[in-house]
Amino acid sequence: MNTDYDVIIVGGGPAALAAAVYTCRALLKTVIFEKQVVGGQLVGTDLIENYPGFPEVISGVDLIQRMEAQAKRFGAEIRYEEVLKLQVENGLKIVTTDTDTYGSHAVILAAGAEPKKLGVPGEKEFYGRGISYCATCDGAFYRGKDVVVVGGGDSAITEAIFLTKYANTVQIIHRRDAFRATKIYLDEALSNPKIKVVFNTIVESIHGQDKVDGIVTQHVITKEKKDMPCQGVFVFIGSVPNTGFLGNLLCVDVGCHIETNIHMETAIEGLYAVGDIRKNSYRQIATAIGEGVTAAIAAEHKLSELRALGMAKKRNLI
Repeated sequence: MNTDYDVIIVGGGPAALAAAVYTCRALLKTVIFEKQVVGGQLVGTDLIENYPGFPEVISGVDLIQRMEAQAKRFGAEIRYEEVLKLQVENGLKIVTTDTDTYGSHAVILAAGAEPKKLGVPGEKEFYGRGISYCATCDGAFYRGKDVVVVGGGDSAITEAIFLTKYANTVQIIHRRDAFRATKIYLDEALSNPKIKVVFNTIVESIHGQDKVDGIVTQHVITKEKKDMPCQGVFVFIGSVPNTGFLGNLLCVDVGCHIETNIHMETAIEGLYAVGDIRKNSYRQIATAIGEGVTAAIAAEHKLSELRALGMAKKRNLI
């Protein structure tokens, strides 16, 4: 087992990188485990205008690159390994990846979340062939086409606005009769001539040949069904936290959010949770970073206590 690291961070999003900056500055050897791309969902965000310190908008890619460079400058190590399991033995947190096994007394869970799926016929079959969960990633493929956005929150509205750069028309399908998105985004979307809104409606199925050519919708009140031609379906209906690797360590059900105290510590001493994986997180970049910093400081204090306790035992003081 590799026990070289003082702090292990699972996930590579903003909360993870912020935590790494603070733990490394505290001279704690820190490793970040990321299974795919550093940045998490932030990589798929086109324009960010509510992050403090940037009076002009900044892209998610640009912002995460700055965060990553800062964390590395302080000594954070990033390893592209998928975390498969987390166990606790005598206070030691044991992290098993697809490459090795690591042990540490301080682990910060920042694994983020995955987009929720509609769970309708055709969604799985047409993924990557008309079904997408990231407008920034795939929007350019739909130049001059008619697309649908499913959802009613900030993500759905802002991504619909982004898609108007490429698509001929963008229809937003929302199951409720009113949006829950921020007003500033709604005003921009509803004033865009390319965007049309369909309320009280759900997607029942997605169809096509080699690629998507339409969807079947159902009105939630009248139950009326309609066939809506389109060449792209973008789904933004929330997310599910990446907690599967925890087994039943902290969660009763797969996909549950993790409860913490104000120090971001879970029910297990020395184990912290931050960002979208945490219960009651506000799911904002700024708050995720604050949570990461809080967990880093708490972990530093906890490790200092453990070192002091170890030294006292050696000296037979306790």
